[in-house]
Amino acid sequence: MKTLVTGTTGFIGSALARELIQDGRAVKVLVRSTSDTRNIDDLDVERAEGDLRDPDSLKKALQGCDVLYHTAAYYSLWVKDRKTIYDVNVQGVRNILQAAMDSGVQKIVYTSTVGCVGLRENASANEETPLDPALLCNDYKRSKYEGEQAALEFFEKGLPLVIVNPTAPVGPRDIKPTPTGKVILDFLNRKMPAYLDTGLNLIDVADCARGHILAEQKGKPGERYILGNQNMSLKEILLALEKITGLKAPKIKMPYWAAWTAGWVCEMGSNLITGKPPAVPLGGVKMAKHFMYFDPAKAVRQLDLPQNPVENALEQAVDWFRSAGMTSN
Repeated sequence: MKTLVTGTTGFIGSALARELIQDGRAVKVLVRSTSDTRNIDDLDVERAEGDLRDPDSLKKALQGCDVLYHTAAYYSLWVKDRKTIYDVNVQGVRNILQAAMDSGVQKIVYTSTVGCVGLRENASANEETPLDPALLCNDYKRSKYEGEQAALEFFEKGLPLVIVNPTAPVGPRDIKPTPTGKVILDFLNRKMPAYLDTGLNLIDVADCARGHILAEQKGKPGERYILGNQNMSLKEILLALEKITGLKAPKIKMPYWAAWTAGWVCEMGSNLITGKPPAVPLGGVKMAKHFMYFDPAKAVRQLDLPQNPVENALEQAVDWFRSAGMTSN
């Protein structure tokens, strides 16, 4: 049985490829010709060159494959060309799922995000929490929501597809990094003089990857599973990093209006002047207005999702960023 994994040059995808190889699976990876392949250069995988915007390349990549894990996405809280994020995260989903249907793939795991799940005030949300459209506050979240809806349409057509909604994975090989990884990097590089009153649900990236495999093996087609672990305020995350590194966590709590203003100024500069990603993406500030707390009980109960200590994953992330030469501390 051969398995195609997209997105393996990124964070979750590279962790997933490692878990599959550890299980003895034959793994093929979809890689763009321009991709940074450092996350998979040491892996024994078959490479298929292709692009989510090129349907013919996807059909070729899926030849001989029985299982598809679609983890690839354009993950950015700011994009210069807004069309690209929808081409990849929405039309790209349609392209690869159509190719999977045409190829007779037996099982598909589609990686969505908890950004497609609603939130609850002063409580943890679950897969059934209704989503307020106002929460789709940036192009990434909106495109991922539309991509998830496209995936559900293919399930309705008969495609054996399970959806996983990761929270905020942490750990090694966060190469870009993700917004959560950037929090860790900014802490290490002493670029975080203050913090916002917000919170996230963290999960070890290896547990998140294992959750994908468990979703393939035990998940019910058409269902969503939140892959998460521990709810932590940003202050608690920074204090955990202080304990790991010996570096002091910031003590100043920034008011939301100040962060919003900084984000607006940075984004206007990016849009109108530099064309480069803003130091403070306004889309990220808008997300931080809410405590993104989630309950992974369904995945723990039905999939046996691992719940290893997130503090260990934070320590692994710190060690990896340092070994990769991305830190000054």
